[in-house]
Amino acid sequence: MNNLIPNGFIDVEGGLATLTFKRRLAHPIEEVWAAITDPKQRGDWFGATAIDGRAGGTIEMIAEGPPVSRQQRTITGRILVWDPPHIFEHEWNQPLIEKGVVRYELAAEADATILTFTHRGLSVPNAQGYISGSHAFLDRLVAQLDGNDLPNWQQRFVEVQQTYYAPLQGNKND
Repeated sequence: MNNLIPNGFIDVEGGLATLTFKRRLAHPIEEVWAAITDPKQRGDWFGATAIDGRAGGTIEMIAEGPPVSRQQRTITGRILVWDPPHIFEHEWNQPLIEKGVVRYELAAEADATILTFTHRGLSVPNAQGYISGSHAFLDRLVAQLDGNDLPNWQQRFVEVQQTYYAPLQGNKND
């Protein structure tokens, strides 16, 4: 599949931004679904999670990695779409940012799964700040699925941030 977006991008419409990542995961769709919706598995790569798995249910997560207080890392919301093993969409209510919606769409492709992840409803500055963090969490998800050691979130954040925001090198025409 040649339209994957492992590094993600930001799309802005009407003053609000959407983060989008599209990755091919070398695992069956049921395994990927479990990794994003099972509280224990999600807890390993994202942070402590409680999920009432149904449309109208709730989700509460405490992201592990970001260097802010526990309160600022706590995300709550209502589950908007619960369609196993294809779509998991929930509100993203977090003290640091405006309310948004996160969506995981899964599509089987042979023995793999195409994951399309979106986080919409962000201000542009928050989207610019969250893209590296989302990338780092998705890398942790992949490592967990692959049975590898999970990368340190803060270290991975710094590494991938450079791919989104290369340091200014001055004008070569000066």
